[in-house]
Amino acid sequence: MKIAIVRQRYNPYGGAERFVERALGALVQEGAKVTLITRSWEGAELRAGYRQVLCNPQACGRVARDRSFARCAQREMASGGYDITQSHERIPGCMVFRAGDGVHAAWLGRLRRVRGPLGRLGLVINPYHRYILAAEREMFAHPKLRAIICNSRMVRDEIVRYYGVAAEKLHVIYNGVDLEAFHPGLADEHRQTVRRAHGIAEESPLFLFVGNGFERKGVPQLLRALAAMDNKDARLAVVGGDKKLAVMRKLADRLGLGARVLFIGPQKDVKPWYGAADAFVLPTLYDPCPNAALEALACGLPSLLSSACGAAEWLAPERNGLIVEVMDIPALAKSLDVLCQLGQSADAHRSARQAVEHLSLGAMAQQLLALYYRLGRPAP
Repeated sequence: MKIAIVRQRYNPYGGAERFVERALGALVQEGAKVTLITRSWEGAELRAGYRQVLCNPQACGRVARDRSFARCAQREMASGGYDITQSHERIPGCMVFRAGDGVHAAWLGRLRRVRGPLGRLGLVINPYHRYILAAEREMFAHPKLRAIICNSRMVRDEIVRYYGVAAEKLHVIYNGVDLEAFHPGLADEHRQTVRRAHGIAEESPLFLFVGNGFERKGVPQLLRALAAMDNKDARLAVVGGDKKLAVMRKLADRLGLGARVLFIGPQKDVKPWYGAADAFVLPTLYDPCPNAALEALACGLPSLLSSACGAAEWLAPERNGLIVEVMDIPALAKSLDVLCQLGQSADAHRSARQAVEHLSLGAMAQQLLALYYRLGRPAP
């Protein structure tokens, strides 16, 4: 089977890119002939068995770049003789769309709740948001679109709510997790070493946050809740990059958290931090189904996720984690105190791992191939 996968750029720290890398490797192992249509995939791990087609036309400005890439990808999808064309970008004309970035209309709806009047006006007139919304509408209505891969039930329901897409086009296929790389044994390998290197006492509860885009991921709310906790020994490690890093550092200092928060920056290998932590926190404003949350659960970390996070469906509240409303700071603070207790519970760690043990890379690949065979030709 000849499959084209479309993703504009590679970010070594991006969850969507990690999904593409994993999917490429898994699909090639299953015998598929895979082509990656991209503007730039520099810095990615080289994998045998697939080829790249570069779509990199000259353009000035974010909207023009996205539009020019979309047109180039559309030409390649139409002329490449592919059995399946799957886009991870909002590009009308693809056969399969993977909604890994969620529904832009839903994200803007949540963002409006935390913006003031001028901020909400800015969202309306912003040319990039207008372009993405238009592309999203056109893509979901396009006659060539035969299937939409949703990485959580939350995303599936949002597509129905905002665009009225027929249920038979929607397929929930969860992100695969490398269960051999992410496992509870990382605590034995890394806990003491990482904590000692960063001055974190063995008995101090350590929350781990992993993500880029601090506003969307709820870092300001997380810092305010950390300051309001009863347990003042709890520490927080923030792994990820953001242009507002300096602003978040100042907020932490202003809240009196300077000694309790570590801003680690982006890390290509987060496994040592999963091993060092007692629990995982991601009170995001919006996240379809972050790989980091699934990786944390695979490592046996009880997790605090927001109701706007697709991965929350894997939590059994107060057994392996908690689900919160990110804008309710007092409730978020109380939940962090409860999470400290879960972080000390062997049952909670065991339940966290069990929640995602079926989400292997192989299972993901088999579900993708089953869908492709249904769309492209009868299954053998």
